[in-house]
Amino acid sequence: MKPIERFLHYITYDTQSDEDSALTPSTPKQKRLGARLAQELQDLGLEHAHLAENGAVYGWLPATAGKEDLPVLALIAHMDTAPRVPGENVKAQIVRYEGGDLVLNAERGIVMTPANFPDLNDQVGKELIVTDGTTLLGADDKAGVAEIVSAVAYLAEHPELSHGRVAVCITPDEEVGRGADYIDLDLLGADFAYTVDGGPLGTLEYENFNAASAEVVIHGVNIHPGDAKNKMKNACLMAAELIVMVPPAESPAHTEGYEGFYHLCGMEGDESEAKLSWILRDHDWDSFEARKQTMQRIGDYLNGKYGPMSVEVRLTDSYYNMKEKILPHPELLDWARAAFRQAGVEPVDVPIRGGTDGARLSFLGLPCPNLSTGGYHFHGVYEYIPVESLEKMTETLVNLVTGIDKIEKHLNFQKK
Repeated sequence: MKPIERFLHYITYDTQSDEDSALTPSTPKQKRLGARLAQELQDLGLEHAHLAENGAVYGWLPATAGKEDLPVLALIAHMDTAPRVPGENVKAQIVRYEGGDLVLNAERGIVMTPANFPDLNDQVGKELIVTDGTTLLGADDKAGVAEIVSAVAYLAEHPELSHGRVAVCITPDEEVGRGADYIDLDLLGADFAYTVDGGPLGTLEYENFNAASAEVVIHGVNIHPGDAKNKMKNACLMAAELIVMVPPAESPAHTEGYEGFYHLCGMEGDESEAKLSWILRDHDWDSFEARKQTMQRIGDYLNGKYGPMSVEVRLTDSYYNMKEKILPHPELLDWARAAFRQAGVEPVDVPIRGGTDGARLSFLGLPCPNLSTGGYHFHGVYEYIPVESLEKMTETLVNLVTGIDKIEKHLNFQKK
């Protein structure tokens, strides 16, 4: 089965996770794809392939003869899709892009233009898998899943290609920040890992944002508007006041590269109480701490104006920059770059403007850079992936697995 065939099959499963759910996994429907993947890994001959109770899928490709002492590599992706854009009944289209506007849905007037999406200019002449403009595609991260499964299938079918033991793990709930929680590192048994969950083909990611959430609760005083003078404290207006005090030029829409941001991602309320949900991001640790302090100072100022406990700012760290855990193992980056180049792809180091399970796993003791999937515009209806990228990433993963014993820089990883 080709990578495109796997991908087009996987996206027929609705696997959206739910950030408000207390279930494990957050949506039971993720297990339907999990069961399909576990069976597929079993059919490919992977050892102990199974679907765990928490929704994670495991399988192990044995080392070829004489390579049992190589470090154990894990390939990790996630099966869930983002919660806030429809992910059910995905109607994928394969189009050969010849330039200009790309009409996704003529009836609804949904068009992807090079003016709004300049990366289209690099896709002329390629076959693209796109949506019909009503759902996300699911390349984040079913493309990564398809590429990993296709790579281990190729290796299973070609025993003449020597390699060490390979652990495969497909998680649920990455999009709601829980994917790494479900990985049993002792069971996985890996010395190092790569997540396959990045963007455009060739990107190699080993540094990411430090991340925190800021949940702000504003307590107002509601009085009948006819008798409100000098009595009412309207929580909605207090929330609006807080919002404009957050640096407006430091939002995601105005930042790029290593620039951090404040992102308002949810709001609700009435005169009595309002709630604001923010995420704070920065690559630099001192700047990250400063962003948290800024949110706290704004809350303190409004409490001074409206009275104690009018504004509660609840800060929670989410994850940290994995760079400090990856750089002590430069061989991980050497192996990945060599694998890309062997596939004819020039690697590009890119800082992640977000997070990855690899960041959490790296701080848990499993160094884990992130590799591209080849997709673009994740989490939205304009998501797409070139067919060529699915094929090239599968080739890259095969090169990675088979190339480690050809590079001597694996002394930092003693087999567990």
